[in-house]
Amino acid sequence: SELIKPYLGSKYKLTELPRTLIFCMSKHSGPVNEIQWCPVQEQSHMLLSASMDKTVKIWDAVDTGCCLKTYSCHSCAVRAARWSSCGRRILSGGFDSMLHLTDVETGKPVFSYKNEFRVSTLKFHPTESNIFICGGFSPEVKAWDIRTSKVLRVYKAAVQQTLDMLFLAEGREFLTSTDAVSRDSADRTVIAWDFQSAAKISNQIFHERYTCPSLTLHPKESVFVAQTNGNYMALFSAQRPYRINKKKRYEGHKVEGFAVGCEFSPDGTLLVTGSSDGKVFFYNYHTARIIRTLSAHKEACVSAIFHPVLPSLLATCDWAGEIKIWQ
Repeated sequence: SELIKPYLGSKYKLTELPRTLIFCMSKHSGPVNEIQWCPVQEQSHMLLSASMDKTVKIWDAVDTGCCLKTYSCHSCAVRAARWSSCGRRILSGGFDSMLHLTDVETGKPVFSYKNEFRVSTLKFHPTESNIFICGGFSPEVKAWDIRTSKVLRVYKAAVQQTLDMLFLAEGREFLTSTDAVSRDSADRTVIAWDFQSAAKISNQIFHERYTCPSLTLHPKESVFVAQTNGNYMALFSAQRPYRINKKKRYEGHKVEGFAVGCEFSPDGTLLVTGSSDGKVFFYNYHTARIIRTLSAHKEACVSAIFHPVLPSLLATCDWAGEIKIWQ
């Protein structure tokens, strides 16, 4: 992309708030569950989307707003899709319990495997590019090795479902958020794991009676945020014992049972989240105040993500199947 080239050599400048709608991309015929910019900066004009319409799509979301490719390897809704770190492959998982690693250019599967459970979340290991973790409608989370097509490790929790996962500390530890909310406390809502030994480090992290559909890590500081079904985002230390910051809560948006994602801007100054009423909320990370709201969609906005290179470009997606690009 000619638009990205001038930014590649320089340091990321301060994030600006997007004001104008650039593209509205509506080729999906079902809700969009997840979007992600390509992690290779030279190719970061490409946006990946996973949808309930059983497809994964790649878009040129910077220059043209066109759909570049559609992958139809799943027979049910696709709940999660992630770029590989090299940008040449896409990992996807869905309600057909299938895991597919697809070659971006040829569209052919590099790796396909029938999982024992419906998949709702996938994350590549941050330093070992051949390893990913997979969670979903099961008490177990599995770590897979692409090279051998085998399960490396199984992490067992007394829960029904894993909602999201987040790697910490160069991948030595990771967090899972689950649907377990017991009557007396929110025991096991967020669990920290040792990646190598599969041992549980802590399950006493979040003590309020809400589930957390989304977790996100700050790009510079050792903190993470959990989106909660209590219509607020909670801030935690990303180091043991993962204490909650009781002085800061990011509230004002609505979650209401949707898997609404949240994310930091690349410079770490803003926290952005979708909302079940279709809006996008921008919070000042330090003060937890709402800086702006954007009336982005008519249906629930489930994800809003800043571009890794361009300082004001934002992609949003919704429950009607639309993806919008703002600047």
